[in-house]
Amino acid sequence: MSTTAVAAAANEESSNMESKGVKETRELLSDLCRHFYTLGWVSGTGGSITIKVHDESIPKSQQLIVMSPSGVQKERMAPEDMYILSSNGSILSAPSPKPYPNKPPKCTDCASLFMKAYQMRNAGAVIHSHGMESCLATMLNPFSKEFRITHMEMIKGIQGHGYYDELVVPIIENTAHESELTESLSEAIAAYPKATAVLVRNHGIYIWGDSWISAKTQAECYHYLFDAAIRLHQLGLDWSTPSHGPLGGIKGVWSDCRNTNGVVKKYILLDIEGTTTPISFVTDVLFPYAYDNVRKHLTSTCDSEETQDDIKLLHAQIQEDLDQGVVGAQPIPPDDAEKEVVIASLVANVEAMIKADRKVTALKQLQGHIWRTGYENNELKGIVFEDVPVAFEKWHAMGIKVYIYSSGSREAQRLIFGNTVYGDLRKYLCGFFDTTIGHKRESRSYFEISQSLGVDKPSQILFVTDVYQEAVAAKAAGFTLS
Repeated sequence: MSTTAVAAAANEESSNMESKGVKETRELLSDLCRHFYTLGWVSGTGGSITIKVHDESIPKSQQLIVMSPSGVQKERMAPEDMYILSSNGSILSAPSPKPYPNKPPKCTDCASLFMKAYQMRNAGAVIHSHGMESCLATMLNPFSKEFRITHMEMIKGIQGHGYYDELVVPIIENTAHESELTESLSEAIAAYPKATAVLVRNHGIYIWGDSWISAKTQAECYHYLFDAAIRLHQLGLDWSTPSHGPLGGIKGVWSDCRNTNGVVKKYILLDIEGTTTPISFVTDVLFPYAYDNVRKHLTSTCDSEETQDDIKLLHAQIQEDLDQGVVGAQPIPPDDAEKEVVIASLVANVEAMIKADRKVTALKQLQGHIWRTGYENNELKGIVFEDVPVAFEKWHAMGIKVYIYSSGSREAQRLIFGNTVYGDLRKYLCGFFDTTIGHKRESRSYFEISQSLGVDKPSQILFVTDVYQEAVAAKAAGFTLS
C-alpha cells in the first residue's frame, strides 16, 4: 500500500472514531456496565463488555470495536473511559489517565478472548460476567466439562434453542491470568458450534450475540437458568432431565449401597435414560435412527418370522389406539392389500408413535430390532456416562447384582451395554426388565421384579432413576431409593 493510501486509511479510521456511532456505543457500554454492576455481574472491577460499532455500510467483521477497561469500578465508568479497537484488535484510542487513586488505564484482560468470539462467531457484542450463578453452576458437577439443562422456559431465549431442547454450555478450566484462557476458549467455541457461551470453572462466563441486545438477552437467560439449576440442586432435584425428578444417577449411588447398619446392598436396579446414559443419546441418536430407518427395515425384513411378530404387535396396538382415539393412529389396510401399501401405513403409525415418545411394547420391540441392525453395521455405538464402567466394576467386585429396568426393550438394553465405547459391559449385568413386566410408574411392576429376583425383602433392592413418578412407584413397592 502506498504512503498516500496508508494516510488516507488512517484519516478515515480517525474520522470513524469521532463518528456518532462510536459516541453512542461508548455511552451504551458505560450504561450497561452500570446496569450489570447492579446485577452482580461486574462487581469488584471484574467482568467486562465489548460491542461492535454498528454501521450498515461496513461488514460486521470490519467494524470498529469498543471495549471496557480493566481493573476499574464498572459502576462509575464514563464513555471517555472506553477503548476503541480496530476490527483486528489493534488499539486505536485509549482513555486519558485519571488522578490517584485511579490506576493507569489498561484495556480489558479479556480482549484476546473477546476477539475469538468476534472472529469465530462473527459476533456483534460479547459479555464477560462474574455473576455468582455462572460460577456456582460450574461446581454442580466439578468434574463435568459441560453444563446441561432442559425443559425450562428461558431456554427459548438462547439463540437456536427451544423449550424441549437440551442446552449445553461447555466448561473450561480457569487459569491464573485471563489471557491464558484464550486457547481453551477457542477450542470450546470450535467444538460446540451451537453454543453462544463458554463457562469458566470457578470464574464466570463469556456470552456473545449478533448484537448487544442479543448478547444481553442471552446473558439474562443464562443467569436465570444457572440460578434455576442451583435451586433445583438444593431441593435435591435434577435440572438436566425433562422431569426434573430427584437427583440420582450413578454418582449418587455409591454411598447408598450400604444401609444404616453398614450392610452392603445385594441388588441394584438401574434406569437407563438420564441415569446410565445421556438423554440426548436416546432423543438425538436412537429415536432419529429408528425414525429414519423404519421403512427400510420393514421392507427388507417383512417376510421374516421376527418382523411378522413385530407387525402383529403393531396391529394390536394400532387397533387399540384407534378404539381410544389416539392422535396419529391410522387404520391398517386389509391383509389382501399390496405389501407396499401395508408397510406405508405401518410406517406412518410408527413415526407418529416415535414423535409422541410412546412407551408401548410394540414400538419398543420394533425399535430394538432396527437398532440392532445399526449396531451390527457400526452405525450406532452405545453411550454411557464415564463413571458407569467404574461403578459396574466396583459393584461386581463387591458381589452386588446389577439389573436394568427401562421402557426400551430388553434387546435394546443389551445392545446399548453390549456396544459401548468402553466395550461390552453386559458381563457386569445380571438381567434386564422392560415394560412387558409392567409400566415403570406402577408399583405393581416393582413388586413383580422383586418376586423375579427372589429377594426376602424389596428393601434389599436399591433403585436408581431420574424420574420422580418411577421413584414413587418403586418406594410404594418397598424398594430403597438413591
